[in-house]
Amino acid sequence: MLFHETRFPTAISKASQGGPERRTDVVTLGSGFEERNARWADSRRSYNAGYGVRSIDDLHAVIAFFEERRGRLTGFRWRDHADWKSCPPSQTPSATDQRIGTGDGATATFQLTKAYGTSFAPWTRTINKPVTGTVLVAVGGLIQSPTANYALDPSTGKLTFLAGHIPSSAAAVTAGYEFDVPVRFDTDKLDISLQGFAHGAIPHIPILEVRL
Repeated sequence: MLFHETRFPTAISKASQGGPERRTDVVTLGSGFEERNARWADSRRSYNAGYGVRSIDDLHAVIAFFEERRGRLTGFRWRDHADWKSCPPSQTPSATDQRIGTGDGATATFQLTKAYGTSFAPWTRTINKPVTGTVLVAVGGLIQSPTANYALDPSTGKLTFLAGHIPSSAAAVTAGYEFDVPVRFDTDKLDISLQGFAHGAIPHIPILEVRL
């Protein structure tokens, strides 16, 4: 799948509208009771970037970004300003924010993840697009060096411990980070009216999360 490791303009995405979506089949029985079945194991996010377009220059930036991605053809990074850290958005990530695995003395590669919920039915989200330079890792509470202890692939969210530094058995592997959402344009056409824009019209610019 084509993907460019570049982020949609954050000043525009900050005022966008959207969030996670799930697919649930609900069947109401003759008795009034319901049967519910989740069609998706994981949620999928969608956004409308049009709400963030405030000027003609913003429109120009979106057009340039759209053309370089060739419309729906190529994926890119998106900053979800409501959910872009391993911790709440107002806090600073720490190396113990998220438990991403437990050492067994042999496994060297771990995937960055983020847990939602704690008590009833927590959901674990795979983090494929961490932001370079923001990832912090700890093993058993001890901070690890990104050059001496492990290597991170920012395009997949996988971190691999180097020889001699593989987490020992039962050691908690934790991480903190900033991350982006992998997305694409959900249209091959930008329908823009400068006359409408001058009167406060909001262009529709659909953005859809892609599964990697």
